[in-house]
Amino acid sequence: MVVCDLCGASHEGDAPPLTWSLSMEAGQAKRFCDSCTREHLRVVEGKLDLSRGW
Repeated sequence: MVVCDLCGASHEGDAPPLTWSLSMEAGQAKRFCDSCTREHLRVVEGKLDLSRGW
């Protein structure tokens, strides 16, 4: 089972759906459900390393 690190939503199986997002924070993988990803999109965008030409 995979659990969202923000709201606690869960998904059965070993891997999250493709609509979920993954963030590395302080060396730890954080998974976010599609609802939390949409709700906090600006925070996610603010963490992107734009110096790499993304």
